Amino acid sequence: MTNLTLISTATLILVIAYLLGSIPTGYLAGRYLKGIDIREHGSGSTGATNVLRTLGKTPAIVVLGIDLLKGSLAVALVKWLYLLEINPLPQSWQAWLIIGSGLAALIGHSRSIFLGFGGGKSVATGLGVLLVINPLVAAGTLGSFLVMLGISRIVSLSSITGAIAVNLLMWGLTQPLPYLLFAALAGVYVIIRHRTNIKRLIEGTEPKIGQKLSTEEISTS
Repeated sequence: MTNLTLISTATLILVIAYLLGSIPTGYLAGRYLKGIDIREHGSGSTGATNVLRTLGKTPAIVVLGIDLLKGSLAVALVKWLYLLEINPLPQSWQAWLIIGSGLAALIGHSRSIFLGFGGGKSVATGLGVLLVINPLVAAGTLGSFLVMLGISRIVSLSSITGAIAVNLLMWGLTQPLPYLLFAALAGVYVIIRHRTNIKRLIEGTEPKIGQKLSTEEISTS
């Protein structure tokens, strides 16, 4: 098989992963349940936190579950491909394709082609990726998120804590280089996506669970 065919196959996998991540779950929930564009409400994000704030608990749980699934499927597709006898790709590419697909799904969620390259913060999708890459790391990351959430009642702060924890866990469990790289890139990406939240955290205006954002805060999100 030629190098061009191998590269084309790998590129197709990454495109599929991006499209999976791009499924605008929160946006569709807003349109279907209330006929609204959720990007015009709350923080303007399409993630589960803004769905909770705007649509309620049950829609938020459904959106969270689907966003997790998007990340898991993007990575699982690579693993499934390598179980097939007809897989044309070299074994040495597997770990790199896994992290490539994971990152593509994260970017798809926050920069969805279906929403003019807007979207959510990629936290749930990133956790879905981790569930397939290493369930123990995923459990530790989720645990750090929940502990901080219990202490602070602030989702954004808990998400940033999880982004830091995933790197510590990957290093602590001596994961392979591709997975360490994924943790670093995904962690930085998630933190960057929370830059407006970080500004509000510093100012002391970041809302806790159940609180609403003010009109002025929404305009700067």
